[in-house]
Parts: sequence; structure tokens; C-alpha cells
Amino acid sequence: MATVRILLADDHTLVREGLRKILEAHVGWEVIGEAADGREAVRQALELKPDLVILDLAMPQLSGVDATQQIVRRLPSVRVLVLSMHADEVYVTRAVKAGAHGYLLKDSAGTDLFRAVTALTQNKSFFSPAVSRVVLDDYVRQLAERGITDRYDTLSEREREVFQLIAEGRVNKEIAELLHISPSTVETHRARIMEKLDVHSAVEIVLYAVRKGIIS
Repeated sequence: MATVRILLADDHTLVREGLRKILEAHVGWEVIGEAADGREAVRQALELKPDLVILDLAMPQLSGVDATQQIVRRLPSVRVLVLSMHADEVYVTRAVKAGAHGYLLKDSAGTDLFRAVTALTQNKSFFSPAVSRVVLDDYVRQLAERGITDRYDTLSEREREVFQLIAEGRVNKEIAELLHISPSTVETHRARIMEKLDVHSAVEIVLYAVRKGIIS
């Protein structure tokens, strides 16, 4: 099994040391760098190209939200897990809109950190139980504000198959192999699904699937 290379970013040394100790106790997970501010997190991400970045939402010089946005834009394959003390809707939704793939509260148990890292390394999303409802409720509210009803029925049978596999965290190559189609065809289906449902990221597809009860 390939090693998961992780970059930690938090302005508190003790927090980074604690996270490193927990993470490196797991076989196959390696902390390859640490950053104490947002700018350094972006710089190290670009230099080291980790598989996963775990960063604090509140950091000096560049916020976790802005750092996430820059990292995701410049390194699309890198997964980002945001750490925060806040479960408020405004914090969670800002992180998600910036491109974060997961949101973990700092007072979460160590088991939640393991679950979060495992989920993200499997191309899935993860939200602390205390904030998952916040994210889902906000997403439903946004749909209502945009006058969007349930567009799921407009998807073709094939698009529904692709939709569920995306929501389960599978990448285009896996989907292509499972459905015996080409990766480019999967990408075409993905684009049509996002257009029909008026969603703009894989995270939004996950939230839509949760709302529909397709995944839990």
C-alpha cells in the first residue's frame, strides 16, 4: 500500500506535534512537512506536493480558507482537511466553497481524525458529525433560494449510475472500469450531471446524494 504523504499547517506548535504523533502511529501515513501560517502552507504544498493537507482555519498571514482555495486551485489532486474550533454555518460553508474536502472540529476524538484521513485518502468527503447537518441544511437552503426543486429525475439511467459512483468517492478511471466505458465518457457524464443538478463540485454531489438518501 502506498504511503499517504501529509502536510500539517497550524500556528500552534503543540497542536502540530499532537497531530503528527497521532497520524504517524498509523502505518502508511507520513507527515512530510509542517507550516505555522497560511502562506507557508501554500508554499510547502506546492513544493512537497502532499497527498493530503490538514490545516487550521484560523492562521496568520493567510487564512485557512484562502490557503485552501490556493492549494486546491493549483494542485487539484491534493485533498484538504480543515481543522476548526467552530461548528457555525458561516465557517463550514466558507471552507467547503473554498474547496475543502473535509471539516474536522478540533475537539473531535482521535478516532474521527482517523476516519477523516481515511475518507479523504479514498477520495471521499468527511465532516464532523456536529457540522455535517449544518452543511446539509445550508445546501438545501441554497437550493431553495435559487428556486431549484428536485432535478434528479432529469438524469438518465447511466447518469444516475455515474452520479452514485461519484458520490461514493470513486474517480473517473474507477467508474470507467466498473461501467465498461471510457474515462472521457465518464467526464462527459459528470459534466452533464453537474449541469442538470446545478452543482459545482464533487462535495456538492455528495451532499445532494445524502439529501436524496442515495448514500449515508
